[in-house]
Amino acid sequence: MQLFPINAGHFKLDGGAMFGVVPKMLWNKHYPADESNLCSWAMRCLLVQDGNRLVLIDNGMGNKQDEKFFSHYQMHGEDTLDSSLKKAGFHRDEITDVFLTHLHFDHCGGSIEWDDSRAGFRPAFKNATYWSNAEHWQWATQPNPREKASFLKENILPIQESGQLEFLSGDELFKGFAVERVHGHTESMMLPVLEVNGRKVMYMADLLPSPVHVPVAWVMAYDTRPLLTMQEKASVLQTCVEQDRILFFEHDKSIECATLQHTEKGIRVGETFPLSALFS
Repeated sequence: MQLFPINAGHFKLDGGAMFGVVPKMLWNKHYPADESNLCSWAMRCLLVQDGNRLVLIDNGMGNKQDEKFFSHYQMHGEDTLDSSLKKAGFHRDEITDVFLTHLHFDHCGGSIEWDDSRAGFRPAFKNATYWSNAEHWQWATQPNPREKASFLKENILPIQESGQLEFLSGDELFKGFAVERVHGHTESMMLPVLEVNGRKVMYMADLLPSPVHVPVAWVMAYDTRPLLTMQEKASVLQTCVEQDRILFFEHDKSIECATLQHTEKGIRVGETFPLSALFS
C-alpha cells in the first residue's frame, strides 16, 4: 500500500468555532487569527494506492459554489485537488473509490461538479464508487438545524442519482483499510485506519482536525455532541498510543502526521513529520 497526501487547498474558518470554549489566548498562540478572527486551515485529503485500487479519502469543497459562498471561506494558496493529484502522478479519472468520512461541504464538495451545460451536476470522479454509510447519509439528507448549512444538497444528492453510491456496512473497505466510526462531531463519521509498512495510519478527519486539538477538552464548536466527542477522543487517543498509530491530519495548515505519547498532562503529541517519512 502506498499513501499520498493530496491538498485540495486552504480556506479560513472562525477561530472560536474551531476551538469552542478554549480561550483565544491559548489557541491563538498556535493558530494566529486575522483581524476577522479567521484562521487558515488545509483540506488535506489522502490517496491510497493498493493493487488495482486507487482510493481518495475526502475531496475538499470543490469549485462549483457561488462567489458569495467562497467569500465566507476565503480559499487561498496554489494547491488544488487536480494539481495535487498530478503532483502525485495521477489523474482524477484513475480514481476507483471515493471514500467520504462525512458529508460536510469541506469534505465532500469536490465529489460533484457542474456538467458541460452548467444546468446540472455530474460526479467529478466518473470511474469511481463513492462510499458513505446509511446512518450518516440519512443524517445528512434530513439535516438538523445545527448542521443544515454544512450539508449542501448539490454536494450530496447527485452522488446517489448517478448510481455510483455505495454504503459501507462493515468495519473495512478492504484488507488493510479498516474503518472506525465516531458520532460526536456528526452522526457516523468514518475514520480510516490503514496498514502500511508495518504501521497503522489513522485519518483523523474532524475528530482531530489538527494536533492542537489532541487535549481532550479542546473540542470544536461545530461538534453536535461535544461531550461524546471528548469520550471518543479519549478512547481513540488511548488506542493510538497503545498501537503506536500515526495520526494523519486533514485540516492542520502545515503538519501532516504525528505520533502520540503519555505525559504528566495526559496524552500529547510526540513527533510531527510529513507522510513521506513513512516511505523513506
